[in-house]
Amino acid sequence: MKTAAELYDLGQRDLHSLVAYTISLQERTALNSRNSSKPPVTDGYAKPAPKSLRGNSGKKTGGQPGHKGATLQPIERPDQTEIHPLSHCPCGCGSDLSGQPPLGYESRQVFDLPPQKLIVTEHRVEIKRCPLSGELVRAPWPTGVTAPAQYGPDFLTWLVYLNTQQFVPLARIDQMSFDLFGQHVSQDTILNAIRTVGQNLTPFSAAIEELILLEPVVGADETGLRVNNKLHWLHILCAVGWTWYGVHQKRGREALDFFGILTEYEGRLVHDCWQTYLDLHCLHALCNAHILRELVFIHEQCHQAWAKSLFDLLLEMNNERDEHKQVASGFPEERLRQWHQQYKAILTLGRDKNPPILPPADAPKKRGRKKQTKAQNLLDRLEQYEDWVLAFLHDFEVPFTNNQSEQDARMMKVKQKVSGCFRTFEGAETFATIRSYISTLRKQGQQIFQGLKSAIQSKPFIPQASHSR
Repeated sequence: MKTAAELYDLGQRDLHSLVAYTISLQERTALNSRNSSKPPVTDGYAKPAPKSLRGNSGKKTGGQPGHKGATLQPIERPDQTEIHPLSHCPCGCGSDLSGQPPLGYESRQVFDLPPQKLIVTEHRVEIKRCPLSGELVRAPWPTGVTAPAQYGPDFLTWLVYLNTQQFVPLARIDQMSFDLFGQHVSQDTILNAIRTVGQNLTPFSAAIEELILLEPVVGADETGLRVNNKLHWLHILCAVGWTWYGVHQKRGREALDFFGILTEYEGRLVHDCWQTYLDLHCLHALCNAHILRELVFIHEQCHQAWAKSLFDLLLEMNNERDEHKQVASGFPEERLRQWHQQYKAILTLGRDKNPPILPPADAPKKRGRKKQTKAQNLLDRLEQYEDWVLAFLHDFEVPFTNNQSEQDARMMKVKQKVSGCFRTFEGAETFATIRSYISTLRKQGQQIFQGLKSAIQSKPFIPQASHSR
């Protein structure tokens, strides 16, 4: 039978465990897409009210001054003209005007699609008899003409464009082809066209890998990808002018070693503080969007004022940085020192509100990391990686967030919502390569359809280092 002192000590240890468990449970149930990295789909029916982390910009809604519009404008040389005669006077007198010459015209233009049909071109090569050997010889076929009946590059590009850019499923592409052109197209034809584009993009992929190593700032992210009903990972590297995707079965260092890109990178990598990235021998910058969401959670759910103060300070830093970089390439050292002092002062307030939860002195020691609240974990990270959190103040080329990577991941998630998953790993790799090409074309201001046509003709667009910024 235990003594009163032993029962008291046992109760203290149980109370400590119960408090830690209760805090973690409360934090877990309060998480949503606005105050954490959870995706919106996990919010269920209790979706939080939308609220931008950026705050009010003070600008009016709609197009801003200097914004280039896209209003439909008449052209000087229309393809065809229709004259509408005036036979009787519309003023009410009913006079016959059919014999009167027109004094002028008013014109309006209607832009419409031409009649849809496939244009069939028959290629005929001449056959002649050689006067010396007596053999029958023929002229060479044009490049790309390899079968008695085949589709041309424009139609094949259209098929690839619908599937890889617009995410139209194969069966619906067939239906669309029949509705527009009266011509059914097999799924094998579509898939072969996609494979052809993917194979012809080998020099493009090599060029992107070289650009990564030359880029001073690169964003990195990863997201789940279903392949043959198994979880794989889509790895993303991006900058302002290009996008790279890679597919691998693993998320961590094994995948990075397989690709062999980031292991050689020496610039600054922007990411969400994932340990695999932190282990790389390069400079780092942390995504402040993730930090802002965690600060929202701590302020709204844990009711700690320091989190709101740091939230406002980070946004103030970013706003002043955006204004300052219009006239200078960096902050004065004195201003940087002031920013860091304010940052550390707020973290000190946070530590006062979140003292460590110490177990009883005689409690058995447990292996691994000690259990902490989300506020304590965030404070640890903000203190340890202060220079990386505030890297955007020291280098104006470093973005405040890693939103570019998340935006580049978004369309791949849309693809999965439409199609469910990829049937084969090769198909996922090919699609990732083509999406990398399409995203780069868009960032470079190139026409996506024309870029895909160039790729299907083995002449893909190759970005240059000077265009990647």
